[in-house]
Amino acid sequence: MRDVVSDIPIRFEQVRLLVRGVTILDNVSITLAAGATTVLIGPNGAGKSTLLRLAMGLARPTGGRITWGGRSDVPPQRRAIVFQRPTMLRRSAAANVSYALAAAGCARVTRPEQVADLLGLVGLRDLARRPARRLSGGEQQRLALARALANDPDVLFLDEPTASLDPAATKAIEDLIRTIAARGIKLVMATHDLGEARRLATEIVLMHRGRIVEHTDAAQFFSAPQTAEAAMFTAGELLV
Repeated sequence: MRDVVSDIPIRFEQVRLLVRGVTILDNVSITLAAGATTVLIGPNGAGKSTLLRLAMGLARPTGGRITWGGRSDVPPQRRAIVFQRPTMLRRSAAANVSYALAAAGCARVTRPEQVADLLGLVGLRDLARRPARRLSGGEQQRLALARALANDPDVLFLDEPTASLDPAATKAIEDLIRTIAARGIKLVMATHDLGEARRLATEIVLMHRGRIVEHTDAAQFFSAPQTAEAAMFTAGELLV
């Protein structure tokens, strides 16, 4: 059963992040609400990954405020994140998921069934005994998704989840993202792939130089961008 208390919505209020005197995020204000699949796009160095890390609670802002479900300084018990290159534990695929379930506080007696369910969800049940580090890149990413779902999160952050994957592996991950979204889990994903953004996004957040340039419905963004930066980016012109 889900807790009554939720980490959604996540609100950034004039959030700034400086690292060694360099501005990484500059007065970012955004609300990440339930329902929509939010896709962050923008050139390298725009601040997409940094925004995800702050929303997850892996970093603290230099200025401004972040709240989760109206609360601040909330431990990430209802949040999960999958990175572009997830680290696999030196154990089987099933044991990787079992470890994540244990960390989430799931009872030992229920773990085998939950492991089977999660591996089935991501299409890895037949590879349950395979050492995780011997899986292909796409299989490892699907295993990382299974681990992330072990704590039944309210929100799942995805940082370039299909980067460097071949088309078949990319399609498998995108299909999983749609399945997860259909379960009511809030998805916030960073990608540099405009095609992927078109296929998956409900809303688009365009970032440039640490700022949010445009935040709008995905169909609106791609059919009639409202800013010069958005028009350039959708036209395939690199923002600098």
